[in-house]
Amino acid sequence: MTPLLELRSISCGYDNTVITQQLSFQLQAGEIACLLGPSGCGKTTVLRAIAGFNPLLSGSIVQNGTPISAAGFTLPPEQRGIGVVFQDYALFPHLSVFDNIAFGLKGRSRDEKREAVAALLQLVELPDLSARYPHELSGGQQQRVALARALAPKPKLLLLDEPFSNLDTDLRRQLALEVRSILKAQGIAAIMVTHDQEEAFAISDQLGILAQGQLQQWGTPTELYYRPVNPLVAGFVGKGELFSGECLDATTVRTELGTIEFAEPFGAEVGKPLSLFIRPGDIRPSIEPGAVMATIEQKEFLGSSVVYQLSLPSGRRIESEIYEPLMLEVGARVSLHVAAHRPIAFAL
Repeated sequence: MTPLLELRSISCGYDNTVITQQLSFQLQAGEIACLLGPSGCGKTTVLRAIAGFNPLLSGSIVQNGTPISAAGFTLPPEQRGIGVVFQDYALFPHLSVFDNIAFGLKGRSRDEKREAVAALLQLVELPDLSARYPHELSGGQQQRVALARALAPKPKLLLLDEPFSNLDTDLRRQLALEVRSILKAQGIAAIMVTHDQEEAFAISDQLGILAQGQLQQWGTPTELYYRPVNPLVAGFVGKGELFSGECLDATTVRTELGTIEFAEPFGAEVGKPLSLFIRPGDIRPSIEPGAVMATIEQKEFLGSSVVYQLSLPSGRRIESEIYEPLMLEVGARVSLHVAAHRPIAFAL
């Protein structure tokens, strides 16, 4: 099957300064992908290159089997049939909601525009706000209008540049799920860039971690969470810390947290050092005696969980998150146990 979009070893930048390099991935029709990475890593630069706003330094971008960008060639944005939702929404302040959405419906009669806009407002759940102006809308409503405007020309691909960053946390998650539902119902593929892991997990079928100018890993959110290819990816898709260890056998490793036995092998060579990535939810303090003892330095009650800051005998401080009413007090001495879930190990 020919991909809807294919990036082939593209390098992007400004004034011959390379920002991202040798980046490759494919997107199928109807698929939703997300580029996740820290601020300044080049996510928006890649998105703008796909849209046709930025030229490529090398490599090529292919849409439905046809090159649309290469070094020295950039098909104009208006000829790509790609919709864009910007971070600041980019609504026209002097136009009503109706006219903002209808802006992309060139060549249609007033009745056709009215029918199309009504359907789009129904789709984004703003059926009664067509006469309002952007300043009369909440942030979430403005984002829905921006989405409706981008969907009006019926693009096969939609690009979203940190579309929820101006909204509060709960509304971001809600809108991410709603946008995913709308795109899936319309059969529209999308690429979103964000630095928010929860947002990326909520919306994407495919996820790419972009850092240090390179695509570190591309795959499903589940693959990246449970099988990160390096510590950078592991730390970006979930909280956790690296612990040095020694592989004792195919499923056992000795670390500062004690000897840990896993249910499945982790592929390290026996007797060799390795680095083990352990998440706070896998570190469990207990009042029962154990091989490794720690002191509770701080605790934070979060409602559904309690986060403990623990100091190890070495002086290192680590974090444990418990999702049950195990109310230990600051200053208490506890033993530590590591849950034997899937190992995330990296050779040193």
